[in-house]
Amino acid sequence: MRLLLINRYFHPDHSATSQMAADLAFFLAGRGHDVVAITSRQRYDDPRERLAKRERAGGVDIVRVATTRFGRGFLPGRAVDYATFYLSALAALLRHARRGDVVVALTDPPLISVIAALAAKLRGAKLVNWTQDLFPEVATALGLRVPRILTRVRDWSLRRAAQNVAIGAAMAERIRAVGARAVVRHNWAGAALHPVDRHDSDFVVAYSGNLGRAHDAGAIAGAMQRLANDARIRFVITGGGARLDEVKRAAGANVRFAPYQPRESLSESLSAGDVHLVSLRPEVEGLIVPSKFYGILAVARPLLYIGARDGELARLIVEHDCGFVVDAGDGESLALRIVELANDRARAAAMGRRGRALYESRFAPSIALADWERLLLEVTHGR
Repeated sequence: MRLLLINRYFHPDHSATSQMAADLAFFLAGRGHDVVAITSRQRYDDPRERLAKRERAGGVDIVRVATTRFGRGFLPGRAVDYATFYLSALAALLRHARRGDVVVALTDPPLISVIAALAAKLRGAKLVNWTQDLFPEVATALGLRVPRILTRVRDWSLRRAAQNVAIGAAMAERIRAVGARAVVRHNWAGAALHPVDRHDSDFVVAYSGNLGRAHDAGAIAGAMQRLANDARIRFVITGGGARLDEVKRAAGANVRFAPYQPRESLSESLSAGDVHLVSLRPEVEGLIVPSKFYGILAVARPLLYIGARDGELARLIVEHDCGFVVDAGDGESLALRIVELANDRARAAAMGRRGRALYESRFAPSIALADWERLLLEVTHGR
């Protein structure tokens, strides 16, 4: 196969979509396929950095296109960054794509599937959309007004694809509802992720990754305030995001904040928690699947999921008894669950082991990447 992956971030960036794209690209290149990654010259948390225009890493040809560099913190500037990436990425796809190639488009920036569909049509390539989230539905669910034309062109790009890969069953159903094909392929965690024993006496509650507009920060802030004077319990919040300041305002002396961690040290970073928080606002259930879920399972730690009880991850957690589910905004119940696990560390450890077993049976990279190769070969050969 010859494949072109397109996403705004790629290796060596640490963002979730970058890691997923890089894992797939390097795996396929290692299997002998010809892989080109089209991406920007920026990093997720540092728009000022200028990565090399061309690079070869892990057998993958990386083509980095020029964009503006306003960054994620300034919304109008972010829109301009998106627009310039669309134009540069379209030019790069038209230059590199050939008849019979497969173009794999992720969802950063939103609507990149439209650019990829246009280029694939013009070059006679086949399109696979890898939907890490559904835009503009996410924006609408978060209260933003989105022109209807954006939904129409997005739907066209989904129907134009040879296949659409959703990372959850509810997401796949939404794609099929617009008349497009869809299959489910869950995300995974890094192949090297493994549990690391910890021996501290404190009970550590961890949150790792982006804490953005789609996440419920209220319950986390509420639990922090209720447990501020519990000497046994510490919170460690690693990462960033639009709602991080809300959590910082509620933080007491038992809360520590840390920047994003490099992937090479994630086993140690994630294992430093005795339990991990995962949150998702109910309004975006089925539109986003938090990727941190898989890494937490991989390091054998229990989860406290803050979100809809009938959501896909909530059902998995309950079915496999690898954590608890707490309603969105319910800081009191979250604090009670934290105390419950702090009082019974053997139970917390057993939940973590069950989570690791679930990961090994369903979400390990060896399983996911082999499934992806089969799917792309089917697309290549028209099956």
